[in-house]
Amino acid sequence: MKREHQDAVDGGGSWHPEAAAMEDEKGKGTMGAEEDGGDDELLAALGYKVRSSEMADVAQKLEQLEKAMGSSTAANDDALVSHLASDTVHYNPSDIATWVDNILWELNASPTPLAPPAPRRLADNYDPKPLPAPHAAAGRIVYGSDAQSVVAPSPRDRKRMKVCSSPPSSSSTTDAAKSDKALPVVVVDTQEAGIRLVHALMACAEAVQQESLKAADALVKQITVLNTSQGGAMRKVAGYFAEALTRRIYRPQPHRGVGCSSRDSAALDNILHQHFYESSPYLKFAHFTANQAILEAFAGCRRVHVVDFGMRQGLQWPALLQALALRPGGPPAFRLTGIGPPQPDHSGALQEVGWKLAQLAGTIRIDFRYRGLVAASLADLEPHMLLDPNTGDCSDGGEDEEPEAVAVNSVFELHGLLARPGALEKVLGTVRAVQPRIVTVVEQEANHNGGTFVERFTEALHYYSTMFDSLEGGALAADAACGGGRRDQALSEVYLGRQICNVVSCEGVERTERHEALAQWRARMGRAGFDPVAIGSNAFKQASMLLALFAGGDGYRVEEKEGCLTLGWHTRPLIATSAWRVAASAGGDPIAAAAAAAL
Repeated sequence: MKREHQDAVDGGGSWHPEAAAMEDEKGKGTMGAEEDGGDDELLAALGYKVRSSEMADVAQKLEQLEKAMGSSTAANDDALVSHLASDTVHYNPSDIATWVDNILWELNASPTPLAPPAPRRLADNYDPKPLPAPHAAAGRIVYGSDAQSVVAPSPRDRKRMKVCSSPPSSSSTTDAAKSDKALPVVVVDTQEAGIRLVHALMACAEAVQQESLKAADALVKQITVLNTSQGGAMRKVAGYFAEALTRRIYRPQPHRGVGCSSRDSAALDNILHQHFYESSPYLKFAHFTANQAILEAFAGCRRVHVVDFGMRQGLQWPALLQALALRPGGPPAFRLTGIGPPQPDHSGALQEVGWKLAQLAGTIRIDFRYRGLVAASLADLEPHMLLDPNTGDCSDGGEDEEPEAVAVNSVFELHGLLARPGALEKVLGTVRAVQPRIVTVVEQEANHNGGTFVERFTEALHYYSTMFDSLEGGALAADAACGGGRRDQALSEVYLGRQICNVVSCEGVERTERHEALAQWRARMGRAGFDPVAIGSNAFKQASMLLALFAGGDGYRVEEKEGCLTLGWHTRPLIATSAWRVAASAGGDPIAAAAAAAL
């Protein structure tokens, strides 16, 4: 068990016993001298309290603890460690000496059990503005066969408490558990701890907004401890928000890892995006509803052209190709322009996707052409780039003079343009210049791009808590049905965690996850010269049927809202699909617009 000492950026969330032993061996040399009666400075900086004079004793006890926890000679050891890993008893790990004594007493590693000192409360080394007290829990959980009563502690003392009359008299904790006089244990209700966790998250966001970094740092440590009492989706989402707050407080440079998105991680983004597609119906719903609107707009057209603002793996287009192949009268000639960011390894990922789609089109006998455009930003596009590269316009001329029917598709792409002033307006102007029959837009139904930091944080906490709940529900249903889905769920949570980090920890042009609600997109599209197109009831019915086939679909809800469709979890809408066309008053000649742009 050899691990390196971590720096204070971890926010006090982890501690390695070998590091303490190494510091004890070094003594008071190059790392700074401490008073014999004072706390070790390095560990104190991490939020842990160890007196310098106690270092040797702590290291010895940690060695005993490691041996006890690593022992597998008896089945009762596994049961005991499992009990310790549960949510029944939680001590304050910042006080290492007391914490180790308590765990050793639980494990009963020595012939003479160590008498456990009283666990210290979490607030011993921190006293910021008090959090609002939650409502009292409906009851307490007491383990033990006897019906002896326990004096109810105060709400403050009730945070983490172990009540016992005396240490176990037997060397086997398992035997004590089987005895008729099992020791009663009072545990904190997880709902109460969850309320305190949410309050701590909100208090930390307020401290960040007020630039009170010392209080924010203390609260992040408290969040890390409180989060251990939670399980399931709440524990995961709170962990990602705590990580994002830590990054905002300490601002490590450069941003690395799975926490924050960057251009250098485009390949990882694509992988996580695909697992998100597999684990939940959100992207399937987005693709299906957009395809249905495009299919209806292409009715009767013999030449069609789709411009996809986020090509990625091209998961959306096989279904549309198959639907066009089955169209009465035969399929139209289909041209697809896929746009994507530069790849770090300079690979031809876009061309590879186009090659696979061309193979599919050949098997179902569709005249298919593909072009991949690499663009660091959608704002770099010009109208002439989207015209036919062979003729410079939207028509091949000659015998077939029918112009292409153009559709522009954007799934979770437009909100990223809001980080740069004027970028969205430029892109919508380019779209308007090519005169599409329809523009399909799918965006998160949330408001993470306005107000104060606390307002943005609160909205994000509610939104992603619901997202994580839905992933959890879908994974449970998938496991019950076929025993799979946990890997996809785990990587989907990383996909969402990167968004959380960007929303919370980044500002300026680095904050690209600037989600806006449907009402805000209506206003933006209207100002840019677009009119809404109602998505028909047929799409609503088919989307509802699609969800019925999805594992865990009972919790998902499709709603029709002013001609748009939303998908949510229970009562909370989470994504919205809308369709648009160029307003008559905003029309223009796309050829002239392209020529003007080229000049």
